[in-house]
Amino acid sequence: MNIEIKKVSKTYGKKSVLRDISFRAQGGRCVGILGGNGCGKSTLLSILAGVQRCDSGEFLYDGKNLFDYPMQRSELIGYVPQGTPLIEELNAYDNLLLWYDKNSLKKELDQGVLAMLGIDKFLKTQVSKMSGGMKKRLSIGCAIAKRPPVLLLDEPMAALDLSCKQTIIEYLSRHKERGGILLLATHDVLELELCDECYIIKNGTISPFLYEGDIEKLVKRL
Repeated sequence: MNIEIKKVSKTYGKKSVLRDISFRAQGGRCVGILGGNGCGKSTLLSILAGVQRCDSGEFLYDGKNLFDYPMQRSELIGYVPQGTPLIEELNAYDNLLLWYDKNSLKKELDQGVLAMLGIDKFLKTQVSKMSGGMKKRLSIGCAIAKRPPVLLLDEPMAALDLSCKQTIIEYLSRHKERGGILLLATHDVLELELCDECYIIKNGTISPFLYEGDIEKLVKRL
């Protein structure tokens, strides 16, 4: 399994946010997408997820352009945006029912991924009353309902406590071990350690960056 982003471009009015963004990722790998605020990281992930349209470009999965096959894209791609894509008035269980059938939901809560994420401990909690960590774990739980091989995550651990970060890191590590692909927009050091390769988006273009634990070097490039 491999994916390839080819010459993805996006313009808002006269501002070119993304210009010919191209890179590849193979199964079992995590690609970090880095850059300053407003550089286009979130825009890129939302385009790949199908939330926005690009002006031009391709998103290839084993050679097939997913931009032309939205139904297949929804089965192959899981997306966790920076915000919370949950229904605030519902509790965790009812939000999950929008994505899972009852049998598979019970199985995942008993001994599957949802149990690993600890969602079984706050099933009856209304989203509006949840902590940021609960919301993020529930968002991930919803995104992986179809067990998509490719996960797009937009700063998934921003403002979370260390315990919650470790839980999410454990799940993402397992996803890689199973041969899945992660595309991760991030600034978090823990998340960077998950990445097998990194790219920086700056002034609308993308370039590779070798992260070797040197945060100062990274900050200078952003």
